[in-house]
Amino acid sequence: MENKFVGRDTELELLDSLWHSPRATFLIVYGRRRVGKTRLLAHWLNLQPERGLYWVAEPTSALEQLRSFTQALYNYDTPDVSAPQDYTFGSWEQALREVAKLAHEKRFALFIDEITYLMDVNPNFVGILQKAWDQWLSRSNLMLALSGSQMGLMQKNVLSYQAPLYGRTTAQVQLPPMPFMATKSFFPNYNAADRVSTYAVWGGIPAYWERLKPDLPFWENVRLQLLPSNMWMMDEPSFLLKDFVNDPYNYVSILRAIAQGTQTVGQIAKRTGLTTGHISSYLNTLRETGFVERQVPVTEAETDSRRGRYFITDPYLRFYYHFLAAYQSKLALGAQDELLEAIKEKLPAFIQGYTWRELCSQWILLASASGQLPVPVERVGGFWQHSQEVDLVGIDRLEKSLVLAACEWGTTPAGSKVMQELVKKTAAVVPDDDSLWSVYYLGFSTAGWEDDVCEKTERLTETRQKGKNWQSAGVRLLDLPAVDRDLAAWSD
Repeated sequence: MENKFVGRDTELELLDSLWHSPRATFLIVYGRRRVGKTRLLAHWLNLQPERGLYWVAEPTSALEQLRSFTQALYNYDTPDVSAPQDYTFGSWEQALREVAKLAHEKRFALFIDEITYLMDVNPNFVGILQKAWDQWLSRSNLMLALSGSQMGLMQKNVLSYQAPLYGRTTAQVQLPPMPFMATKSFFPNYNAADRVSTYAVWGGIPAYWERLKPDLPFWENVRLQLLPSNMWMMDEPSFLLKDFVNDPYNYVSILRAIAQGTQTVGQIAKRTGLTTGHISSYLNTLRETGFVERQVPVTEAETDSRRGRYFITDPYLRFYYHFLAAYQSKLALGAQDELLEAIKEKLPAFIQGYTWRELCSQWILLASASGQLPVPVERVGGFWQHSQEVDLVGIDRLEKSLVLAACEWGTTPAGSKVMQELVKKTAAVVPDDDSLWSVYYLGFSTAGWEDDVCEKTERLTETRQKGKNWQSAGVRLLDLPAVDRDLAAWSD
C-alpha cells in the first residue's frame, strides 16, 4: 500500500500555477537524493493523469533511453494501440519535435525524471534540449519539468550560469527536506520526544521515514534498520558523496572528524593528518554540496570572524558519522545490540547539541515573526568566545535587542543553575558599544523546569545588569510540549 502523500503544499501550488499559465513553462526540480522529487512530480500528475506524461530515465544505453521515451510518448498519444517493441525515433531532436507537435494541440505536461542518466551517456543532451526549447517547445503549450538526483551534474550542466539551459526556466525549485512538524503526520502515535529522536536520526527525508514502521516504538525501528537486511543505512553516505566527488576518502575523514566535535580547520587537520591547505579545499567542496556549513558567533560578521566552526547540516550524515561509521566491521559480524546500546547511551547528548538546538532556533525565529517575544530578533545562532559558550543567541542590531537561550535535553526538570549560568554570560555576549541593549532570556528544557527557576533568574538579572549597557526584558521557560505545540501552530 502506498504511503499517504504529506506536505509540499507550496510546491504543489507552484505546479498548479505553471499548469494554468497561458504559455509554455519550464521547471527544474533539484535536491539531494531521496528528498521526494520523484514523489512530488508523480503525485501531482497522478491527481489528473490525463494532463501529461511522467517518464523516468534509466541508467542504460543511449539507444535504450531514446527507445523508452519514444514508446512512452507513443503510448500516451495513442493509449489504445501499443507501440511496436522496437519502435523508436531516430534522434532526440525528432522526439522533442514530436513533443512540441503534441503540445500545440492541447496543454501537455512532460516530466522527465533522473535527467542526469541521460547526461551520463549523452553529454550533448542538454544542448539538444536547449535548441529544442528555443526553436519549438517554448512556442508550444507545454509544461516541462526536469529533475535529477546527481546534484553535482545538475549544478554543473543544468543550473550553472554556463549551462545551456541557463535563463530559460520559468522556475527552479530546490526541494528541501520535510520540516520537523511533518513527523506528526508520518508518526501519529509518537510523542514529541520520539519524533525529535526520529528527526535527529533520519532528518526530514521522506524516503527514510517510509522505511520505518510508525506502529512500532522508536527504538525498535532503530534496531530493525541496523539489521544486515537493512544495510542501506551504511551505504547511503557514500552514494550521497559520490554525487559530488569521485574520491570520497578524505572527505569521509573530514566528515567523521566534524561529527565527533572537531570543528575548526586546525583541529580537523590534526585529527585527519591532512594539511590545512587541503582541509580548506575539501571543506569548500563540502560547503558547496550543502552537507557542511561554516558558522561564526552570531554577534560577529562571517567575513570578518576568525572563530569559524564547521558543522554537518544533513541530519542523517551527522548521525551516521557520529554513531555508525566506526561500527561497520562489527555490524557485519552481528554486533547490532552493542551498537544499539551505545546509541541509547549517547543519543540524548547528541540531540541536545544538534537537533534540539535547531528546533529551539526555529521557535525563536517563528516566535519573533509572530510577535510572541518582547524584543525583535533578526538572526539566531550560537555564541562562543574563549571559554564562554551560549547555546543560542538571537540578535537585532538595529533595535539593539538580544535573546539568550539555554537548551537542555533530558528526562528530569532543569534547575536554576542552567539559567544562572546563562545570565552570567550576558556581558560576554552584549556588544561593547555605547548603546543600551535589551536582553530576553529563554530556557528550553525537554522535561520542564523546577518551580522556582523563573523567580531566581529574574532576581539575578536585576543584580547583574546594574552599571552595564544592557537591561533585562524578562525571562520565559518552556518545555518540549510547549515548543511542539507552538511550532505546529506557527507552521500552519
